[in-house]
Amino acid sequence: MLHAPGTPITIEDVSITRPQRREVLLRTAYAGLCHSDLHFIEGLWPWPMPCVLGHESSAIVEAVGEDVTHVKPGDHVVTCLSVFCGTCTPCLTGHPNLCEGTDVKLPPGAARRLAWQGDVLHQFMNLSSFAEQMLVHENALVKIDDDIPLAQAALVGCGVITGVASVFHAAKVEPGSTVAVIGCGGVGLSAVAGAALAGAARIIAIDTLASKLDLARALGATDTVDASAVDPVGAVRDLTGGGVAYSFEALGLKATAEQAFRMLRPGGLATVIGMLPVGVKIELQGADLLRDKRIQGTTMGGNRFRVDMPRILQFWRQGRLNLDHLISGEMALADINDGFANLKSGAPVRQLIAFAH
Repeated sequence: MLHAPGTPITIEDVSITRPQRREVLLRTAYAGLCHSDLHFIEGLWPWPMPCVLGHESSAIVEAVGEDVTHVKPGDHVVTCLSVFCGTCTPCLTGHPNLCEGTDVKLPPGAARRLAWQGDVLHQFMNLSSFAEQMLVHENALVKIDDDIPLAQAALVGCGVITGVASVFHAAKVEPGSTVAVIGCGGVGLSAVAGAALAGAARIIAIDTLASKLDLARALGATDTVDASAVDPVGAVRDLTGGGVAYSFEALGLKATAEQAFRMLRPGGLATVIGMLPVGVKIELQGADLLRDKRIQGTTMGGNRFRVDMPRILQFWRQGRLNLDHLISGEMALADINDGFANLKSGAPVRQLIAFAH
């Protein structure tokens, strides 16, 4: 439980309701520690408190409510915060990640699935993965094959789907193109891997840690730039003779978002994947817009997770997408504060909380 921004997470016994209509009770298998959770811990983004954080997870179905059709008890699943209703305008026009159906994709503070000491305990992103059990709408999960390791499957729940989908859906990277990725955490490395899958001819990974740049090469980067040693914009321009066709920002910082735009060639597209803190503004040179340079944001890459996640896991099975490199280690739930402290150092890619399953 996170009681207030800037305070340690505590481990508590809480109550969870039984599955209602179209709800699914899950036994959590693995939950990833993501920088997005850290934004809420540090108060950079608001959320009703107290709450149970966590949004990247794999699980096994324990029970289902009335009218659930997608899964049955015993099924293995991956969760996703891109909960969709399937009937609103964004859902019906191919953008379920932007679902507006508040009866299914409950807004912050609306869920009444958890309680602590007789009071409401707020669910995070319709999931709350940092717990032994989750109660979610069936449209917050996708069934996967039972032989897929649940540790690797959990990675797909946020970081991998966001990075890969940003390449395929948000930016629509063309084969033979040039790509730069700023930030080689879980999302950025997944964007690197996605660019390799998309057939990009040149993939430039940018970070300040040599270990992450080495990982980027293992996942498909053709070039790396140490942003602590050189100006990344100048380095990218030198490597490509003028800039890249596509850039991806995966840190959520003002400076790197602006760098992503500045390293574009004319006609290029910058995609900001990272979560810039509320209130942060980015600045661009207006004259660059006259050269058809574009910048856009994305919500989890514009994913259609019910389709995309099984495909990504199929790529992993075929050896075309390496998920194993992304796992930095496993820990018990009791070690979660140490895990987030470690995450702030920038060294890990993805730490997983392992639950008994």
